[in-house]
Amino acid sequence: FLDVIESVNILVNSNGQLIRSDVNGALKMRTYLRVLLEAQGQSARGKSVDLEDIKFHQCVRLARFENDRTISFIPPDGSFDLMTYRLSTQVKPLIWVEAQVERYSRSRVEMLIKAKSQFKERSYATNVEIELPVPPDATNPSVRTSMGSATYAPENDAIMWKIRSFPGNKEYLLRAEFLLPSVSADDGVPER
Repeated sequence: FLDVIESVNILVNSNGQLIRSDVNGALKMRTYLRVLLEAQGQSARGKSVDLEDIKFHQCVRLARFENDRTISFIPPDGSFDLMTYRLSTQVKPLIWVEAQVERYSRSRVEMLIKAKSQFKERSYATNVEIELPVPPDATNPSVRTSMGSATYAPENDAIMWKIRSFPGNKEYLLRAEFLLPSVSADDGVPER
């Protein structure tokens, strides 16, 4: 069995501009037979993807990979990571997150977060985690979601929103309300 597991990390500023994005991936394999296996990849149009920080399991014949980009190996029994990698080209976010922050009194703040998937309806993203930063002095958070679960993580100064299965072309909401003892009439909480 071979699974390709990828994690997309995206950093966006408060204006919605993409600052940084990368993909961390792993080819996870589970085998029960000790046979010589070869995998040679080539995309449909002859284009290739430049992977960074490639690490292979010790069973891979590195000289063969360096020579013709073929991954040749005799797998050990059981589960192992055949290869891990990083891809740092600009990627279109699979899930776009927008935040609106409003101040309702001198110390009460509410965040409305919209997460929208930007891929086809028949596809799913699994185990989605969205980390929403909050000020370090936020207290008494109250969080509601239209899908998944969310918890306040004071050790990270963040709200962690987890969605087990996120279908394509869907939008979900998170609403959080918390107190900020440091907010005064002159302090500006960004509003959108």
